[in-house]
Amino acid sequence: MDLGKLERWISRPAAKPYRSKRLIQRQTTAGGTAVDPELLRPALDDDGHVAFDDDDIENPKNWSPARRWYITMASVLLVVNATFASSSPSGCLGSIIEDFGVSQEVGSLVITVYLLGYVFGPLLWGPLSEFYGRRPLFLLTFTLYLCFTFLCAFTPNYAGLLIGRFLTGTFASASLSNSPGVLVDIWGPMERGNAMAVFSMMTFVGPALGPLTSGFIQLKLNWRWSFYVLLWLAGITQLMLLTIPETLGPIVLLNKARRIRKQKIPGYEDVQAPVESEDRSLANIFKTALTRPWLILVDPISFAVAVYLSVVYALLYMLFSIYPIVFQKQRGWNAGVGQLPLLGVAIGAVLGGGLVFWQTQREVKAMRAGHKPVAEDRLSIARWGGILFAASMFGFGWSANFNYVHWIVPTIFGVFLAASILIIFTSMLNYLTDSYLRFAASALAANTVARSLAGAAAPLFTRQMFTNLGVGPGASIVGGIACLLAPIPFIFIKYGGPIRERSKFAPTPTGPKPVNKEEEDTDSSPSQDAPTPPASGDLSLQRSKSAISQSGSTTPLPRQQKKYWQDESNTIAQQIRDMQAGVPYVNEDLTMTRTRTGGSASLGLRKTRTGEMPKPPTSPGAAGIARPRVVKIVDDVPERVQEEGATLSTEPTHLSEGSEKTAVDANKGTQ
Repeated sequence: MDLGKLERWISRPAAKPYRSKRLIQRQTTAGGTAVDPELLRPALDDDGHVAFDDDDIENPKNWSPARRWYITMASVLLVVNATFASSSPSGCLGSIIEDFGVSQEVGSLVITVYLLGYVFGPLLWGPLSEFYGRRPLFLLTFTLYLCFTFLCAFTPNYAGLLIGRFLTGTFASASLSNSPGVLVDIWGPMERGNAMAVFSMMTFVGPALGPLTSGFIQLKLNWRWSFYVLLWLAGITQLMLLTIPETLGPIVLLNKARRIRKQKIPGYEDVQAPVESEDRSLANIFKTALTRPWLILVDPISFAVAVYLSVVYALLYMLFSIYPIVFQKQRGWNAGVGQLPLLGVAIGAVLGGGLVFWQTQREVKAMRAGHKPVAEDRLSIARWGGILFAASMFGFGWSANFNYVHWIVPTIFGVFLAASILIIFTSMLNYLTDSYLRFAASALAANTVARSLAGAAAPLFTRQMFTNLGVGPGASIVGGIACLLAPIPFIFIKYGGPIRERSKFAPTPTGPKPVNKEEEDTDSSPSQDAPTPPASGDLSLQRSKSAISQSGSTTPLPRQQKKYWQDESNTIAQQIRDMQAGVPYVNEDLTMTRTRTGGSASLGLRKTRTGEMPKPPTSPGAAGIARPRVVKIVDDVPERVQEEGATLSTEPTHLSEGSEKTAVDANKGTQ
């Protein structure tokens, strides 16, 4: 049996049972061969490159919700493997120390070297993912992770275990660094928050379950069985990974362009994807990936977030040393039962994820109501998470310091502590992403390196610190640091905009323009920093000289910026669906009729780009597919044009095959 063909069949866009609801209709050429119309008439952008159409089934964001959630769960399972393995040896550390005859400090290195792999891995896997795509990288790194986990399980000496742990941490970090990218690939901005909440929960649930499982294993078996469990989990995940398709948009377009060239469609023999025309070498990608994160790390926002999350991340891995001291050493519980209070950490992570989900829904409702979103909106819940973090740390430490206090009390404080950690972690990462936008990947890479270094150092001093000082005083030190860092969200909420305005990496402090008709129509000077809307057709706007002379201004119409942000809103999505169904949008000031023979429609008003577009197929078999299609588009007219007394009228112009054009004439004084 050809497993390669089976894997390709399972992961192709139209495969059952995860295919999208809208299937590509197939037509038959004169020769009787079934041909995909999208291949005969591919959408092109302004530069003649292959692009996604509005309802392109190959666009990952157009896949069905069920399929996207399946991919999300597969990505989350990859993260569970990585985080579960990071803390699993801490539950059977006594067995490892006894088997190899090493000290407590040296035994703790099995966790430290794994987290050191988190430091170096993202700097390597990020550029490779950008160059080759998500899917090949996941398959390569997770297969190697599986192999070196096997090495750890059967190693004959402690040096081999440390080498295996470092390599497994390095390859497992690909899941942590690229799984968020998969969520960005398949979910829109208004849907992504919920998926990110699930991802964040698993980054804390996995480390909590690792020591619990290995602790009970140590009671009856030896430490090697904890690695056998990791092998079984990784094997199941590897099978699921085979069903995941490529999700990175530029790579999907690259594969689409290669497929079109292979089909040798007349007029599209030399069509290219956008990445094929860029100066895109692996050396340049690595050069940028290894230099830009360090430049962003010293930026005020990035630096403050890195410090805060480093403390939070270090505490997470300190807990796996603190809990055995509190419940095993002080209270005399065994290695299995002594890890049960860590379930409170998992419960707290779920509660924190629920609060993040609730906050996301509030942001979505506010955006739909016309609220102007800014990056600082992400920090509204982080304020209370920071306060809860400090208070929970004091409460946990001093309730665990005395054995006469019931065990449920520090466990409950552990629930609140984990919830606050997840709230801070998720909110700060979302804020970092929204602040740096284009450079978010570099900002996240720098943050990952910083917090992983802190997490790697935590197991080396935690046991000595809490044994010599006591649980209460030791927790008070961490709580005091948390109090010093708690004002960071408040400071950024008040001053984050001006700080980002002065940053060369975060130049847009005001965020996207809201869908607010009154504000947009009165704004006749769109920001130069605002991105222009992507389009694939030619649209010419011809305005009369008399109208321009009377207005005394040649300022471009602000509709480009408006339409760009409306494409992200529910309103424009409904308009697109209606337009595709043939419902005209009529406005008393302007009615536009576009003749379209190929590509995808453009909704913004902008000047015509000069250049020759590829001709559509002219073969007899494809003649029926290239018939012109007339689409009516309705738009508002800015007040400046209305005051001039001009009426904009359009006439449909049927051009030669393969071109599209809309002629808009402004005739003053005609009704």
